[in-house]
Amino acid sequence: MQNKTVLSVTELTEVLGVSSDSIYAMVREKQIPHFRVRRRILFHYDAVETWIRQGGS
Repeated sequence: MQNKTVLSVTELTEVLGVSSDSIYAMVREKQIPHFRVRRRILFHYDAVETWIRQGGS
């Protein structure tokens, strides 16, 4: 679906169809795989895809 390997919060909201508040809550509660570059929160597309296949928790 994506050509990009790394997604921002905004891009991930479009992929998952949820609000940015939901994404930030999942990051805060360590529910979704992510990493930080300085203050930016980023997501590896493959890691998110695997997370979804495993039930999203």
